[in-house]
Amino acid sequence: MNNQLPTFNEFLAKIEELKNRSGVDLVVAEDLSLAVMNLVSLEEHFFFTGVKTDQAKYFDTSLEIRELRKELMAKLMPNHEGETWCITKHLLSAAMRLIEIGNKFQAEGQKDEAEAMFKRAYKVYSIFWALKLKLIDAKKIKTAAQNSSPLEDLVDQLANCCDE
Repeated sequence: MNNQLPTFNEFLAKIEELKNRSGVDLVVAEDLSLAVMNLVSLEEHFFFTGVKTDQAKYFDTSLEIRELRKELMAKLMPNHEGETWCITKHLLSAAMRLIEIGNKFQAEGQKDEAEAMFKRAYKVYSIFWALKLKLIDAKKIKTAAQNSSPLEDLVDQLANCCDE
């Protein structure tokens, strides 16, 4: 089994192929991914608020948020296979949590810890993009997590090539 990640140039060639073939709008997809991240976070907050206040109305709101998140996930991941829907949802959720932890460290003046969390968040977010764009499959996540530099470079390149 080949667990090698494609080279950066292979990633870029794949991106160009995707853009030409399907008209992928990476700006919209990036904004949508951030919206989904926040919706997952809102689901969690409404759940915890419902439990802490013993008020079921928060569970109802969480369900409404979940339905919206599912609708947007379907736009973000229209051609998913196997567990990639759940994997990408959890990658986005983990990235959001790591960003929030980094923000808390930053606010407390713990800049080194904040930076470490932000780097972890970006690594996780990069793996999300590689799966979303089918640059890697779920079997290569472990390899991607161990050596995410090419994926992070890819996300940097995607951000640089997007037109608003």
